Amino acid sequence: MLTQTERVGKPQGAQMNTAVMHRQRCVFSGRVQGVGFRYTVQNLALQYDVTGYVRNLPDGRAELVMEGPEEGMASLRDDIRNKMNGYIKNVDVEICAATGQFARFCIRH
Repeated sequence: MLTQTERVGKPQGAQMNTAVMHRQRCVFSGRVQGVGFRYTVQNLALQYDVTGYVRNLPDGRAELVMEGPEEGMASLRDDIRNKMNGYIKNVDVEICAATGQFARFCIRH
């Protein structure tokens, strides 16, 4: 069964208009390495107005850090869950203030 945990952090002096742009850090656990998870996330992210990255973590989880409009990020998370549902057991979501540090979306190694 897929579960999701959401934590909200306090904004810290963002340089962007955070009423429009937001930042989320999502950590996916389950069988998310060695199954094309990062490439799937990258391909899905290209369909939305989001920037950031996806990467594998040393402990077997995968991390997605993204910035963009809340609606686009929520839709991307939903698409990831739908596409990779059999592999994801849990998603921890942390909401932060946008920083504007990303120019595009990519896979980090």
